[in-house]
Amino acid sequence: MKIHSATDLTLKTQLEAVNGKKMPALEVFAHALRFFKEHALQELREQCPSLPEKDTVRWVLTVPAIWKQPAKQFMREAAYLAGLVSREDADQLLIALEPEAASVYCRKLRLHQLVDLSSRAPGSGRLGERRSIDSSFRQAREQLRRSRHSRTFLVESGVGELWAEMQAGDRYVVADCGGGTVDLTVHQLEQPHGTLKELYKASGGPYGAVGVDLAFEQLLGRIFGEDFIATFKRQRPAAWVDLTIAFEARKRTAGPHRAGALNISLPFSFIDFYRKQRGHNVETALRRSSVNFVKWSSQGMLRMTCEAMNELFQPTVSGIIQHIEALLARPEVQGVKLLFLVGGFAESAVLQHAVQAALGARGLRVVVPHDVGLTILKGAVLFGQAPGVVRVRRSPLTYGVGVLNRFVAGRHPPEKLLVRDGRRWCTDVFERFVAAEQSVALGEEVRRSYCPARPGQRRVLINLYCCAAEDARFITDPGVRKCGALSLELEPYDGASSGRREIRAAMQFGDTEIKVTAVDVSTNRSVRAAIDFLSN
Repeated sequence: MKIHSATDLTLKTQLEAVNGKKMPALEVFAHALRFFKEHALQELREQCPSLPEKDTVRWVLTVPAIWKQPAKQFMREAAYLAGLVSREDADQLLIALEPEAASVYCRKLRLHQLVDLSSRAPGSGRLGERRSIDSSFRQAREQLRRSRHSRTFLVESGVGELWAEMQAGDRYVVADCGGGTVDLTVHQLEQPHGTLKELYKASGGPYGAVGVDLAFEQLLGRIFGEDFIATFKRQRPAAWVDLTIAFEARKRTAGPHRAGALNISLPFSFIDFYRKQRGHNVETALRRSSVNFVKWSSQGMLRMTCEAMNELFQPTVSGIIQHIEALLARPEVQGVKLLFLVGGFAESAVLQHAVQAALGARGLRVVVPHDVGLTILKGAVLFGQAPGVVRVRRSPLTYGVGVLNRFVAGRHPPEKLLVRDGRRWCTDVFERFVAAEQSVALGEEVRRSYCPARPGQRRVLINLYCCAAEDARFITDPGVRKCGALSLELEPYDGASSGRREIRAAMQFGDTEIKVTAVDVSTNRSVRAAIDFLSN
């Protein structure tokens, strides 16, 4: 969440532990990735002892779709530091967007692998009941049955039964509910190859399952005192982890129709530390607190009513539903009839019931895959095998550079006038590469030519600017900010070529990361080019 929320993210950004100690975030992320790398390679060696490590594995890292470019680059830099791939083999590492990965996986599913929440009786329990979806696409099925070739092609190409019943142009939403964030993506199915087109830029926010944990922490603060909880976390971090694990176990069993209270174990160190700090025991604290829905059980546990547990979910769940409703109100996504609920938090019966209750009434079918917690992981594997499955994406922001244009009186502000060598120029003009919400196809390029100021110049650095608005005119407009730099590393110039030296850069905005390549026109040789979003 630090990587998601930091507005000034750099390679030197630090994380702070509850005890106040700080450490570079890049090292923490790289340490985790290094562990998974070594674990995965060990598994592969056991299955295939002769497997060479170099260039054998394509790694896929999944990130929230609402993460900005600096956060994606940060993950790539952490992967380099962890030794997953080298910078020279950068293509061996893919950054996948989590709701896209889920969407790719859901395309493969058959009807019996899905749960339709609208067809499940109230209080019928969790996902293990394996109730099959009652498809609403019977008309499409009949049309496809009349065209045997079309039906056969779809099934043989790996598209699941649900998708074989959908028609070209059908739209659906994927709501990826994870630990930290909730990501919403709208896709349109394209036939005959089953590729996907993004209809609206990824949206969402910090409405993951950790919000429920924070609500529980606030509840403990009301009972035992916020100052005590802060001190306990700082001085007894291992015991605090034990307490959060105990709460996590009970959180997973919570449901809207569950009967009976939930018991949460308090670590002995919590009970002992509280008595030493306050001079009385936790049972006394519970009796004195204003929280009457949490009691002290005879087994030495916190006893919480189901209503109280469900109440902890409400702020987070309400945020998710509001985001989905706001998305469905957009004109670009009208006609959506299907919503896939995926991610670890989507396992929660509380969340499932709330989403179905809020959105089922408006005709939206809410569907959950059986292995919902593994949906993104499995989809990432499929994405690694076929990265071109999402053919069209929407640019989340407007990107461009600042340039000089010929000054036009009446159109350009007088304060932007610059007179140089007798010519009148307008400064700070925002030259747009791609606009926010613009559809960009995979592989589509934006090309620009740049001339070094000096013939022997070895490096060209061009500032990139971005904003949420589509119609920004100048880099000084409100909301426009410098977000990165385009770097061109040039070979030595022999001076033999006549005229100015021209470097032609080609940028791609349709992939999960912004990519750039460049060519020296005079020699037709590639120029080392990169976009840096972390050295702002």
